[in-house]
Amino acid sequence: MRSKSVAAAVAMALAWRAPSFATDLPDATRTILSDLKLNASILAGLDRELTVPDGWIAGAKKEGAFRITGSWDPSQFRAMTAPFVARYPFIKPSYTRGSFNDRAIRPLMAFKEGRYIADIVSGIGGAMPRYVEADALDDLRLLPNAGNVIPGMKNAEGRWIGIRIRYWCMSYNTNAVAKADLPATWDDLLTNPRWRNGRLALGNLPQLWMLPLWGQKGQAWAEQYLQTLFKVVKPQIRKEGSNALLSLVMAGEFDAAIPSADYRLARYVAKGAPIGWHCPSPVPSAISEMAILKGSPNIHAARLFANWLLSKEGQIAQFHADNATPIHKDLQTREFLSFPDEIAGKPLAFRDPALEDRDDELLALWNPLWNQAR
Repeated sequence: MRSKSVAAAVAMALAWRAPSFATDLPDATRTILSDLKLNASILAGLDRELTVPDGWIAGAKKEGAFRITGSWDPSQFRAMTAPFVARYPFIKPSYTRGSFNDRAIRPLMAFKEGRYIADIVSGIGGAMPRYVEADALDDLRLLPNAGNVIPGMKNAEGRWIGIRIRYWCMSYNTNAVAKADLPATWDDLLTNPRWRNGRLALGNLPQLWMLPLWGQKGQAWAEQYLQTLFKVVKPQIRKEGSNALLSLVMAGEFDAAIPSADYRLARYVAKGAPIGWHCPSPVPSAISEMAILKGSPNIHAARLFANWLLSKEGQIAQFHADNATPIHKDLQTREFLSFPDEIAGKPLAFRDPALEDRDDELLALWNPLWNQAR
């Protein structure tokens, strides 16, 4: 009897020490961990992260849905939210993917008219000052997982919060470009003749890479840099979007292109395409912001989803779906970077959403140079 009692006590102690979430993970989460070759221990503390204030669950059950806008592909959004839907089957997400105007401007216009066409808005970017002016934003400091976001990547007043990190650098054709020719710094791109006379392609998206460099290095540096880039380097001026530029790099239309996002390019590298991603120092980085509209009719469901997305489970699910670097402070490790050797150890030039106010100044310099070079 005594032996049985001791054995029972040991079993209870071991059960107490085991991760309490291990047996409660949705099948979708288990599949994600398996695909990424991650141990379930990486989700330590998940039970605590998913504990929400009294009333959120009951309120979300009554609402039964929420609407969100963003830039994920629809298939990526479905894959990313599979664990959420399994955990909260009483909530139906309704997702709208669209242009900046569709995902950011239209929800604000509707709000000003007293209507809601979205509960959560992501990828707000330069429209953020208009949201603030309209007093349209819920206080995200209420989210339990707001404290897990990297410092500096959330608004101090709780108006917006980062949900993923993006890095915008250059893509290059691996059949045409030797690694020795890749610039160590952005200034090296100007001084190496190898990149001149159309070998480099330039997209009309300066806010993605030059704006964060402007913010770190200053306006005088940016002005001189762009003058030299357009008049000495003379890149190909391309009207295509950043994704289309990747296809042209792989086809050999030009040797390299700016700007290119790490998460998009990683898919092609995984398939063996002749393309690589390189980041001169400092590394232009940005976040995709998320906000909840104040007074949303689905406020509990929206908060529940937002809190889940910021949890370890949500951030890993998003990484699995679209290679987005997590914003969670405990997930800042190499396995969550598409190209860790291009980023680790290099200084970052971060595009704080507050820097969006300088966008007009940048375009006033960029547009004349761009138009003259066409």
